[in-house]
Amino acid sequence: MKNILITGVSKGLGLEIIKILLLSEYCVYGISRSKSNEINELLSLYPQRLNWLSFDLSQTDSIKGKIFNEYIPIDIPIHGFINNAAIAYDDIVTNLNFKALELMYRVNVFSPMLMTKFVIRNMLYNRVCGSIVHVSSISVHTGYKGLSMYASTKGAIEAFSKNVAREWGPRKIRSNCVVAGFMETSMNSNLSEDQKNRIYNRTSLKQATSAVSVAETIEFLISEGSQSITGQNIHVDSGTI
Repeated sequence: MKNILITGVSKGLGLEIIKILLLSEYCVYGISRSKSNEINELLSLYPQRLNWLSFDLSQTDSIKGKIFNEYIPIDIPIHGFINNAAIAYDDIVTNLNFKALELMYRVNVFSPMLMTKFVIRNMLYNRVCGSIVHVSSISVHTGYKGLSMYASTKGAIEAFSKNVAREWGPRKIRSNCVVAGFMETSMNSNLSEDQKNRIYNRTSLKQATSAVSVAETIEFLISEGSQSITGQNIHVDSGTI
């Protein structure tokens, strides 16, 4: 049975991803700050294959000890890592607040980079041909007012992923990004219906991106069916580009 480590599982896209992973017979190691009712239900349904840890990813100094020593130690092979957790700090750049920006970078960039480091070490130790998938955002590739700072964190992860793919490809460790379009999630809940519709009308399909579609694409990139795919940005965005 393959073990998948995934962040940001309590709601939204993360919840959809772990549902699909559990149905596909993976053993899931989930991480989020809080435990939602949905996570409690899944823990009771899949007590042998779903594990959950409460952890604040902004606490980068504790990642090695809490996650990779205590939660999923080196003798448990990691076959896949899904970097899904993120926070959004939205504002126009002339209002930039450094503390808010720094916190977003800790969660969206520094934390997944550190986790990738320890995931790859685990894969090498256990001789695993593993897969890493980062969730990126369409805002990297097309401009939206107020998202320049958030998009910069996702752009950093896309560059990181592509170079990790080149660096570790010879050891059959793959790294890809799923570039998600705008979905109906809590991260976008502050937008009005008019604002949402204007965003959706910029897409070819004139609709929100399906979280299930994004989750199923991620599950494919984790699977052996995608064994020749690495260093890519896979767009699941209702045809925004």
